[in-house]
Amino acid sequence: MSDGKVKNHNLLYGIDDKPPLVETGVLGLQHYLTMFGSTLAIPLLLAPAFGISDPVELGWLIATMFFVSGITTLLQTTWGNRLPIVQGGTFSFLAPTFAICGMAALAQAGWEVRMQHVQGAIIAGSIVEMGVGATGLVGRLLRFVGPITIAPTIALIGLALFKFGAPKAGEHWPIGGLTIILIILFSQYLKSKNRSFELYPILLAILTAWAAAAILTVTGVFTASHPSFTSMENLRNAPWFRVPYPFQWGFPQFGIAAFVGMLAGYIASMVESIGDYYACARLSGAPTPDKQIINRGITFEGIGCFVAGIFGTGNGTTSYSENIGAIGLTRVGSRRVVQAGAIIMILLGTVSKFGALFTTIPSPIVGGMYCAMFGMIAAVGLSNLQFVDLNSARNLFILGFAFFMGLSVPAWFADTMVPIADYSPALLEHFPSGSYVDFLKANVIIPGSGKMVVSRLFQESVANVVITLGSTGMAVGAFSALALDNTIPGTDEERGLTAWGTKSH
Repeated sequence: MSDGKVKNHNLLYGIDDKPPLVETGVLGLQHYLTMFGSTLAIPLLLAPAFGISDPVELGWLIATMFFVSGITTLLQTTWGNRLPIVQGGTFSFLAPTFAICGMAALAQAGWEVRMQHVQGAIIAGSIVEMGVGATGLVGRLLRFVGPITIAPTIALIGLALFKFGAPKAGEHWPIGGLTIILIILFSQYLKSKNRSFELYPILLAILTAWAAAAILTVTGVFTASHPSFTSMENLRNAPWFRVPYPFQWGFPQFGIAAFVGMLAGYIASMVESIGDYYACARLSGAPTPDKQIINRGITFEGIGCFVAGIFGTGNGTTSYSENIGAIGLTRVGSRRVVQAGAIIMILLGTVSKFGALFTTIPSPIVGGMYCAMFGMIAAVGLSNLQFVDLNSARNLFILGFAFFMGLSVPAWFADTMVPIADYSPALLEHFPSGSYVDFLKANVIIPGSGKMVVSRLFQESVANVVITLGSTGMAVGAFSALALDNTIPGTDEERGLTAWGTKSH
């Protein structure tokens, strides 16, 4: 095709298509619901670290997250990479955020002070990310990135999210399983029967399972302690309106250790986003992203993180894998639909009652939705292997090693890492020789030892980087594949670069 777009005859709406206004709004709402679980999960995970105990303040933080997500999505889809990709909070920032909140200097501080230090780290890191994108550094590095690197990176995004699927759905399998069955039924078996099943499989599944849980709650089958209990208490207590505003928690505080640690989150986020760009382009029928698109996308993700730091979400922004999965299931890749969803997020971020309504969705329903979508992301990653010679022992070794390390290394870190705030000589001595904490043992400050404070700051910074990167499966897999694919001899045809380049033009 002359415009470089990938033909996808399975799409109902391609990237530049503009569905009717009502359809656009409903499909945009579906994207909102798709990312609701993860966007809600992040502030819920952050609240204990910050020390937020007031439900009202937590509600404000949640609303701010949605409000900023809408703004950054509009920026990215309009002037950034212009792909139908939602911007929202990222789990890559959680580890460094927990580390910042656990610093000894903030042990007795209020939650607003902790938030200010996190905001400062996010803002400082966003300037670096904007620089990396604006200078074209990301684009120049793309010549080293081929399908052998992209395949495990994208696939591991989906595979790494397994803990948010069945474990949540399994809190109550009748409702969680119902959600899974309905999504499969609507999106695969009944799509030819009615256009609504083609367009809104996720939304219809959520609403049906949600209604079932609500009925069983009203009739007394589900009690307050039941995982599928649907309570309207949060809805009744929520105020009607509140508009988030810049520096609402106070002015950001800047520190070197916090900044360096947060950079690890940025690195993992950028790696994930580049993989998301390729996945989103493939599903929406857009051209394979070139270096200009990648550069603009990363630049605007930096701008998005800057906005998030100014408003105080306690997190940054990145591309949302969940919504890429939604494109695959609904076959709707329209940019206009995602922009409509962004406007909905902005508006609903100011209507506390509406946001509170969706907090009543039981966790098993959210888990069931994830089970159906995250597998699609992994499959999209594997689809890049169509360009690669899979009869090559070289390629099989690289792919197998990257996948295994992307799953194995984060599991090791989960078993051995220690929160920064808990580092002490006595605790570190319990770790075996040869582990990564050997370095920390040598650098941790021992009271009365006379070691300089800078040693502690350096130790924290290095530990944050190591822990965050090592705990992120797609980063480990991407770096493993990237290093091996560019050092082990192989022809362009064997590596898939010839077909990859043809696809790009």
